[in-house]
Amino acid sequence: MMGRRWNLIKGMLGAAPQKPEQVSERVQKIMFLKYEDKDRYVKEKLHARAHHEVSHKWRNRRWAVLIAVNLLFVFSFWLDIQILEGALTASRFVGFHLIDLNSALQVMLAHKHIIVNLFIGTFTVFLLWVALGGRSFCSWVCPYHLVAEWAEKLHLYLVGKKIVTEHEFHRGTRTVFWLLFALMAFVSGYTIFETLSPTGILSRALIYGPGLALGWVFLLLLFEVFWSRRAWCRYVCPIGLTYGAVGVISPLRISYHVEHCFHEGDCRKVCLVPHVLDVTVKGRADEEVMGLGPDCTRCGLCVDVCPTGALRYEVKGLSKLL
Repeated sequence: MMGRRWNLIKGMLGAAPQKPEQVSERVQKIMFLKYEDKDRYVKEKLHARAHHEVSHKWRNRRWAVLIAVNLLFVFSFWLDIQILEGALTASRFVGFHLIDLNSALQVMLAHKHIIVNLFIGTFTVFLLWVALGGRSFCSWVCPYHLVAEWAEKLHLYLVGKKIVTEHEFHRGTRTVFWLLFALMAFVSGYTIFETLSPTGILSRALIYGPGLALGWVFLLLLFEVFWSRRAWCRYVCPIGLTYGAVGVISPLRISYHVEHCFHEGDCRKVCLVPHVLDVTVKGRADEEVMGLGPDCTRCGLCVDVCPTGALRYEVKGLSKLL
């Protein structure tokens, strides 16, 4: 168990997925039965794909939550109702201070000591993302994630038309950037990442009005449309890495049930972080039921597209979520 968890953490840091050294007897039996009656397996696979309609249920729920959270910031400020004050970087919800974990880390590194009030303000946020797990902040709250998701659709259209080509970078570059931003904060005494973060820029622009910093966000989106799909989220942004590390032990997860999988690969095509779905490749699952790990954004795109329910939201030890 600890070995698998460590492999998931290494994957989050940029290591390539590895084939399991050992596979449980239950998984061996499942795979044997699939290969033993291959004709029936293929027939069931084709039938499932032919009769499955992508519902976008979880995507729509996620978009609704993300928009609602950010609009609550906006209306609280515009209407002066003081429900959710501030921005995503630092805020106050009906009197309770909430501070983004990565921002708090940057500030403490810049000041070179632990700020007690800042530490207290992160505690509630810490508990929240420990409970929700993975990089759920990215897909369910971050405003840049939403606009980048829309930009991704344009990128894929242009790739399909062969107008642009896809360029990938090593996933470990995100870990390098995490260390680099932390080092710059410590050495300079300034939270340099916060001036570049499209999450903070968009959040403040929505609440207080647009500024010149939106030009930087626009350039990022252009880069992602014409050069590299979701480049900021995949290869640069340290926020996702911070929240992924916090949510390692979360009970809430997207789980993979190997018995129901036809290994058709549609889930990996829609996933922002397809390496977490390496277990859906034939021969890569070592347990009958497996969580996708801390780098999963919990976006639900794979759940929506899976024709057999092999991927589903679950609380560990409890039944699946509807």
